[in-house]
Amino acid sequence: MAKDYARLAKTILELVGGEENVSHLEHCSTRLRFSIFDGEKVNYEELKTTSGVMGVVRAGNQCQVVIGGDVVEVYDALKKLAAFDNGAGTRHESPEEKKNFGAAALDFLVGVFQPLVPAIAGGGILKAFLSLFVLLGWIDNTGVLYRILIAVADAPLYYLPVMVAVTMAIKVNCNKLVALAAVGALVLPNVTTMLGEGVSLFGIEIQNVTYAYQVFPAILSVGLLYFVEKYVTKITPKPIRVFFVPMICFIIVFPVTLLFLGPVGLTMGKIITTIMLWIYDKAGWLAVGLVAMLLPLLISIGAHKAFIPYVISSLGELGYEILYNGASLAHNISEGGASLAVAVKTKDQELRSAAISGGISAIFGITEPAIYSVTLQHKKVLYGVMTGSFIGGSFIGFMAVKAFVAMGPGLAGMAMFVDPENAKNIVWAFAGFGISLVVSFIATLFFYKDEGIAVSVSPKETSSGQKLVSPMKGKLIDLREVPDEVFSAGTLGDGVAIIPEKGELYAPADGIVDTVFDSGHALSMICDNGAELLLHVGLDTVRLEGKYFDVQVKQGEKVREGQLLMRFDQKAIQKAGYSLVTPVIVTNAEEREVAKATAGTVEKGSTIMLV
Repeated sequence: MAKDYARLAKTILELVGGEENVSHLEHCSTRLRFSIFDGEKVNYEELKTTSGVMGVVRAGNQCQVVIGGDVVEVYDALKKLAAFDNGAGTRHESPEEKKNFGAAALDFLVGVFQPLVPAIAGGGILKAFLSLFVLLGWIDNTGVLYRILIAVADAPLYYLPVMVAVTMAIKVNCNKLVALAAVGALVLPNVTTMLGEGVSLFGIEIQNVTYAYQVFPAILSVGLLYFVEKYVTKITPKPIRVFFVPMICFIIVFPVTLLFLGPVGLTMGKIITTIMLWIYDKAGWLAVGLVAMLLPLLISIGAHKAFIPYVISSLGELGYEILYNGASLAHNISEGGASLAVAVKTKDQELRSAAISGGISAIFGITEPAIYSVTLQHKKVLYGVMTGSFIGGSFIGFMAVKAFVAMGPGLAGMAMFVDPENAKNIVWAFAGFGISLVVSFIATLFFYKDEGIAVSVSPKETSSGQKLVSPMKGKLIDLREVPDEVFSAGTLGDGVAIIPEKGELYAPADGIVDTVFDSGHALSMICDNGAELLLHVGLDTVRLEGKYFDVQVKQGEKVREGQLLMRFDQKAIQKAGYSLVTPVIVTNAEEREVAKATAGTVEKGSTIMLV
């Protein structure tokens, strides 16, 4: 059955606040990245529970919606719905957002560097394959075909400042073509020759900088262009703006870049690379292992993107990168190994399906499906991922494996570790791949067990605990996914929630009905072992004032497990605009230990908790 991308796109657009709330939209390999005007208009809770959405990340003024492998199709469907060109540069941030410098900086880095990755990765992997083919003797490195392909493979890094000029101009909302020309002049052959000969301007010697492969000179140059363009546009008569503003920008920006901003930008790049190499030098192989171990947490909030400037700068300056990509390889494969271990061990069919899909994607370098569908949902899987990542990453660091491409490492991109000067580099990369896969798989098999008590409950356990069964047929979800903070934050207690398939509520255990709410939408009961339960049909359904609810029991009545407690009209409640998500809460959970079943389809009478 074909997926309805148009419907999913429409739903997502509505939940992020509509077209008028989006200043810019782009996508990476798995995420839609919305730049948002007003974060209060985004319904994050409903986004998280939307079918087709794997997760949602809030980072500064960005709302990142994790889609997975279908991200391009959903992105294309969104572009048909709206233009998403509402002027990112005119956004007014709230005082709270202005204080969050870290989130704003991360959003800036992602906006400038993320669009560069496909071109850099494409050229880099082509260069890696060409090096591999030369090593294998399949192609002659003096031949015309090789020379043509190696030229285009090198172009993305050579013209890196020009590409940065475009992405930076888009980010700050200034003239893209003027930015391209002003920065592109830095790599003109006659300018390169002039700088090499040694020249002075206004009595100041211009430093001889090779601007090809550089990032930060372009960022500083376009930053200056933004302010110059804005000011000159303001004071220039409208009839001559079309040529006068660009002319003045060229006159001011290019000389200032040659004299000051270019050398400063070069120094910035060197400092960042030097710091990362210093960390690697001091911590050695341990640095790679530690970064790998932290990556699932960093990726979950989008913070791993902060490494992109370093990776690109290192590739441009050194021609290779020795810290982040090795750590990323260990982590990606560990996500795959851990997910496959869950697929082997779990009895939950829905989780098994997600684990197989996420595991395979992770092994090929795309980790978000595994992270959001499996790892972050089960902390013991996270332990398995972190164990495999640390051990695999430490091995990769110990062998000083170098990467030559800026991309997410995985099985399809292992050529990124081909080193023409060291044939064993890719051998050690594959060894790290294998170690990460095996260790994470074994560790997860050891750590993980289905949280659901659907496996069996022994007589010893039942003698000291109360087995609670599902009060209805439907889909069991984690309490944290309930789009109501009173329940999701555990304010009323611990428990689970169910999305019902049928309008009937049954007793989850033997006990006494303690309270029947006047509105008929909820009731509480005390189980035979003293566990106190709240059964709340729907969210905000108290506003219906009893309409559509038919309670079958009375306060103080003794009930047996499986006894009908309530009937309710599903269609009418939904038509009235209310969610049917039904929390089942242990309100005195602070006094007891609560074990919960894993998310998935449940039948009436399936074990969902042990209290």
